[in-house]
Amino acid sequence: MTQQNYFKNVTLLITHYNRSKSLERLLKSFQELNCVFEDVVISDDGSKQEHLVYITELKNKYNFRLITTPKNKGLGNNINKGQDNVTTPYTLYIQEDFIPKPNFPEHFRDGLNIMEEDKQWDMISFYAYEFYPYSRPYKLGFSEKQFKMAPWFTNNLKFYLYSDHPHLRKSSFLQKFGRYAEGLNVDKTEMLMSLSFIKNKGKALFFDDHYGLLTQDNEQHESSTASYRKSWKNKDATYMKLGKWAYAKIKFVKLNVKLFTTRKHPG
Repeated sequence: MTQQNYFKNVTLLITHYNRSKSLERLLKSFQELNCVFEDVVISDDGSKQEHLVYITELKNKYNFRLITTPKNKGLGNNINKGQDNVTTPYTLYIQEDFIPKPNFPEHFRDGLNIMEEDKQWDMISFYAYEFYPYSRPYKLGFSEKQFKMAPWFTNNLKFYLYSDHPHLRKSSFLQKFGRYAEGLNVDKTEMLMSLSFIKNKGKALFFDDHYGLLTQDNEQHESSTASYRKSWKNKDATYMKLGKWAYAKIKFVKLNVKLFTTRKHPG
């Protein structure tokens, strides 16, 4: 272990559900990169007994606290109860099916330094499926996400000012933006938090090389548990393009309405 990769004041918060082998892979990857956090919390969402037994065995090799629940309550509840058990000023949130790349420690260190030196930032994202559409360069390979309210900024991705993808955030996040919605699917939970983030004037950075620091792999070890996603959105057939265009426009209108009707969190 090198002192350079010890991240004081940071808790690694991992949400987990029925993918204990993927969890082991993630913990092993951080260990191989000499990444040590002040605390590690694994928040489990009612996994099957065989996974819980395996995770308990992992505690003999990796130092972490396991927070469980008797039954599956969804991602919102899983993040809420995990965050409730964090005691450090900062939280690195990540789901169990990600793998940090060799250059992750260096750029994570940069992100942590930025948040410690410039208190305006509420979170920094280290991964994204797609590049955030509206931004301006900040420094050290990070850019600021800028939410453009004007209606001619029509890219739906602008509403994902917050994202569930791996990110560093202030551990007071729930006090400022409210708790995650519970009892909803992953997409709705994420969107409601992002609308609250926008409404409460959240400030976010992201790492420009959004595929450069982490890999998401849920195929080889254990398949994704998020089976609700609509596969038609990913089809490229010509006859689908018009439908996808219309869907995007309708969604843009709906998200604007939701944003205006979202209450500002009292925190």
